Amino acid sequence: MASARAPPPAPVKPARFSGLEALDAAVSLRLHALFLPVPRLLLKALEVAGDGRIWLPVPISLLLLSATPASSGEISPLLVGLVAGLVLDLILVGLVKVFVRRPRPAYNAADMYVAVAADHWSFPSGHSSRAFLVAAFLAGAGGLQHREALFLWAAATSASRVLLGRHYVLDVVAGACLGVFEAWLSSLFLTFLCSHSKFLVC
Repeated sequence: MASARAPPPAPVKPARFSGLEALDAAVSLRLHALFLPVPRLLLKALEVAGDGRIWLPVPISLLLLSATPASSGEISPLLVGLVAGLVLDLILVGLVKVFVRRPRPAYNAADMYVAVAADHWSFPSGHSSRAFLVAAFLAGAGGLQHREALFLWAAATSASRVLLGRHYVLDVVAGACLGVFEAWLSSLFLTFLCSHSKFLVC
């Protein structure tokens, strides 16, 4: 269910950005209209698959379970890095959204769930950043087969944001780039922890 509270007014943008935003809005609307025949149920499924209300609690729960005496007692480095990346993503996306304050497309349907106030804003796409963070981090972790499927899922999730009318094209492109950057930072953080921590077996 969408929030009934209206977002605060967006800041006035410099004229040099207005032309780019207008082009982005026109292309995004064209894509949204062109792909209206795509089943909305499929697009909503991709939306749920990239939802932060799933991706943050589940890895945290698995991480906590892996550290209990009932389990092996070894903390999974993969989960540590993934949780660190997801928390970083939550912080960065929220900060950028509140700073930029780009309104979402006017044709965005009322079936969007707004979890926090920052979700009123469109730039960047949190679903895109989260999906590409997960795909890039897991693909770079090694030992995984069918890595292409991870990026296919991330790309499909990002595309669904435009087709659903949730975001503009530049929102998802920026989100994807941010997600890959976050995956790199998470990998660096995990490497540092592995070389300095006695609790991780990397």
